[in-house]
Amino acid sequence: MPIEEMKKSESFAENAITVSNDDDDDFRLLTADARKAGERALVRKLDCRLMPTAIVIYILNYIDRVAITAARLQGLEQDLGLTTIQYDTILAVLYATYCPAQIPSNMILSYIHGWLPSLYIGACVIGWGLTSAMTGVTTNFAGIIVCRIFIGLPEAAFYPGIMYLLSRWYTRKELAARSAWFYCGLLISNAFGSLVAAGILAKMQGVLGLAAWRWLFYIEGAITMFFGFLTMCAFTYFYSYSKLTATPHNTRWLNAAERRLAQVRLAEDAGEADKDSDNLTIFDGLFLAIKDPKTIIFMFMTCSQLLGLSYLNFFPTLTATLGFGTTVTLLMSAPPWVFASICCVLGAWHADRSGERFFHIAGWWWVVIIGYIISLCTMATGGRYLSLFLMATDIVVRFALTLTWVSNAIPRPPAKRSVAMGLVNGFGNLGNLMGSYIWNAAWGPEYHQSMIIALCSLVLSSSLAFLMRRILIKENNHMDMVEKKLLEGPGRERIEEAARLEGITFEEAVKRRKGFRYLY
Repeated sequence: MPIEEMKKSESFAENAITVSNDDDDDFRLLTADARKAGERALVRKLDCRLMPTAIVIYILNYIDRVAITAARLQGLEQDLGLTTIQYDTILAVLYATYCPAQIPSNMILSYIHGWLPSLYIGACVIGWGLTSAMTGVTTNFAGIIVCRIFIGLPEAAFYPGIMYLLSRWYTRKELAARSAWFYCGLLISNAFGSLVAAGILAKMQGVLGLAAWRWLFYIEGAITMFFGFLTMCAFTYFYSYSKLTATPHNTRWLNAAERRLAQVRLAEDAGEADKDSDNLTIFDGLFLAIKDPKTIIFMFMTCSQLLGLSYLNFFPTLTATLGFGTTVTLLMSAPPWVFASICCVLGAWHADRSGERFFHIAGWWWVVIIGYIISLCTMATGGRYLSLFLMATDIVVRFALTLTWVSNAIPRPPAKRSVAMGLVNGFGNLGNLMGSYIWNAAWGPEYHQSMIIALCSLVLSSSLAFLMRRILIKENNHMDMVEKKLLEGPGRERIEEAARLEGITFEEAVKRRKGFRYLY
C-alpha cells in the first residue's frame, strides 16, 4: 500500500508523541525495503536500553535475597540464637508477602505509563536494599523475621513487573531469549554473590567489633540502595531517555518511525493491537485472568516446579555437604551457576528459534531429576558435585521460559496478561515457601527425603505442562473453525484497532490474524 494511502487511514497523534516535521517519517520504516533493516536496528536499540538495566537490578535483587544463606555459614544462627525451624521460617516468611503482593503490583504497572514505571521500580529497589541492610542490625528472631517480611513487599514488584514490561516490547519469538538474558542476572548473582560473600565473610570478621555476616548485609544493602537512587533520579529527571518506559507508543527515546514499527511488530505478532480497550480497567484484567483455566494450570505448575527447585535457597548448604570449609564451599558454589548461564542462553535461544515450549521447559526438569537421582545414589564428592551442576540447570526454566510461556499463552489484552503473570509468579512462589521447610537440617547431609519430595514435585509439574501443551494444541486446531465468529463484537473492534495502527485495510488485518497461533 502506498505511503500516502496509509497516512490517510488514521491519525497517529493520539497514540504517539510527534517528534518529526516530516510527514512521511511515521511510515518510512514500514516500506518493504526499509522494514527488515529497521526492525534489526530497533531490536538492537531495545536490547541496549532495556536489558542492561533489568539485568543489573536483578543481580542486586537475588544477592540481597539469598545473602542470608551465606550468612548462615558464618554464625548467623548462633549469634541470633536461632533453631533450625526458626531459620526455615525466616526463609519462608519472605514469600508470605512476596507472593500476594505481585498481583496488585502488576496491576499498577499495567495502569501507569511514561516515566512512572522507572520511578516505581526504583523506589522498590531502594526499599528492599534498605530492608536488607537493616537485617545486619537485628539481634534476635523477632527482628530478623520482621526484616524478611518487609523485604518481600518491594521485591514483589520487580520480576513479574519487568517480564510484563518486556512483553510489551518484544514479540513472542524474541521474548524467551531476552528473558534468558534477564534471568542470567540471577545466575550471575548466585556465582558472583558467592564470591563476594566469600571475600566479605573472610576479611570483615571483627571489623569495628561487628560479625562478618552483619557486614555482608550492610555492604550489599548499601550498593542496592545506591543503584535504586540512581534509577529514580536519572530516569525521573531525564525521563526522555528512561529505559523502563511502559509501552512503545509513549516513549521519547524512539523517533516516530521507530515507535510506529515497534507497535506494528506487536500487532502483527498477535493479530491485534497490544492495547487495552478504553473501558477495560485493571480489575477487569484480574477477573479475565482468574476465569481463564490456563492461568490456573500455570499457577499450580509453577508452584510444583518451584517446590521441586527449592534447593536454590540451600545451595551453599548442599555444597557444604562435600566436606570443605566456608570459603572453599562458597567458591565451589560458583561454577555450577556459570554452567547454568550457558545452558540458559542456549536453551532460550533455541526455544525462540523453534517456537517450541513444552520440551524446552520440561526437558530441563528431567535433567534436574537426574541430578536428584545421582545424589540419592551416592555421597561421593565427585558424584555429588556433578549433581549440583545438573540441578543448577533448572534456572533455564525457573522463570526464564515459564513466564515467557505464560505471556505467549495469554497474550491479550495486556491488562489480563499482566495480572496472569503476577498470579502465576505469586502463587508459584508458594512452592518456595513450602520448600523452605523440606530441606531440614536433621535430614542432612544426605537430604534423601528432601530430594524425593522435590523429585515428585517435578514429575507433577511435568504432567501439568503436558496438559497445557494439549490444551494449546486443541485451541490452535479449533481456532480455524471459530475465526469468523471472532470477527464479530469485541473481537472485531480489536482487529480494527490493529488495522488502524498499521495503516492497512481491515481485510489485510484479518488475514494477518489467521497467522497467530499459540506456542506450545
